[in-house]
Amino acid sequence: MTDRVREILSFYRSENPGVLTNLARMLNHGRLAGTGKMVILPVDQGFEHGPGRSFAPNPPGYDPHYHFQIGIEAGCNAYAAPLGFLEAGAAEYAGQIPLIIKLNSHDSLHSETDPLGGLTASVGDALRLGCVGVGYTIYPGTLDRRLQYEQLRELAEEAKAYGLAVVVWSYPRGGDLSKEGETALDVTAYAAHIACQVGAHIIKVKLPTDYLEDPTAKKVYEQYKIPRATLTERVRHIVQATFNGRRIVIFSGGAKKEDDESVFEEMRAIRDGGGFGSIIGRNVFQREKSSALALLDKIMKIYLGEIK
Repeated sequence: MTDRVREILSFYRSENPGVLTNLARMLNHGRLAGTGKMVILPVDQGFEHGPGRSFAPNPPGYDPHYHFQIGIEAGCNAYAAPLGFLEAGAAEYAGQIPLIIKLNSHDSLHSETDPLGGLTASVGDALRLGCVGVGYTIYPGTLDRRLQYEQLRELAEEAKAYGLAVVVWSYPRGGDLSKEGETALDVTAYAAHIACQVGAHIIKVKLPTDYLEDPTAKKVYEQYKIPRATLTERVRHIVQATFNGRRIVIFSGGAKKEDDESVFEEMRAIRDGGGFGSIIGRNVFQREKSSALALLDKIMKIYLGEIK
């Protein structure tokens, strides 16, 4: 147990030993073990976007075992997926990588301004499959956001009682938000803070732009000269919004980028801004395996400080 992991666990002193153990299992697993940094492989896109859009660029991705193998061989801290993908490989790869089960999912077959995911797994499923934690997506700004917060509170209470970590995907959406506003700095910081306030141990948000959506917030950001010109500065502000770094906040990789260097620049900004790491899916599994492992190897080296 390193001093950094001890420090991070001290941020969660209200939790029971089971939760602390499962947080430690993730923080002490893989290439980044003991550093306080995390790289998690999430593969929920098959449900969210459809199998063709998700796996046609790299057909081995249709096989659930492929993603277990990538996460294990790359030395990721954890692998997150919906119920079906985990059921298809949890026994074969038991104990080889910490698992996070997504409890709710959303499909893209019906166009909607205010998305509301359905419960597609349970805390019982997490225990049965040997998971270290549960994941849940909230959409701050949507019409049904209060239902999501209340549902998450109940699920988080149950998960914590059984010693499971709670990971919250916090993605702003809704009719009053512009498309640009979904990744605005003020909106992303607000969404991350909400996830902390509803009891998340680990928060996942998108990397923010320097755009400010809310006019009232914009006045405050400008009055107090909150730095936002660089991605490093914006990451630092999100860390500040997540209880001044007392909650683990990781950043999503988004759609697959054609330029690998842009991926690495984002990782450097996360590292230098004090972020805890990345949860990166499509940029990994939508490429051939050796290329995916090479990408993850360089990402790990960036977080380890071996590459500046």
